[in-house]
Amino acid sequence: MDQAKEKKISTLRSTITSLEAQQTQLEAELASTKSQLKNDPATTVQRHIRLLHEYNEIKDVGQGLMGIIADARGLRQVDVEKEFGASEKD
Repeated sequence: MDQAKEKKISTLRSTITSLEAQQTQLEAELASTKSQLKNDPATTVQRHIRLLHEYNEIKDVGQGLMGIIADARGLRQVDVEKEFGASEKD
């Protein structure tokens, strides 16, 4: 082999060694971060989904009640929502 190829191979081997060390470090950081999580990520996602469903059900009931109040008063539901301090973002 000529010197250029040997130098290129040496450079590639050095790069591989450096990347392997970096991979080992990143895997250790990942393991450390995972150990700091309180719950399994899938469990956390499922909990958030369940809480979101509960929130939406409660919100639907609240909007329904405000609709009944609006009908009884002969007002628009938006006006009743403003009266109760509910905004479009709620």
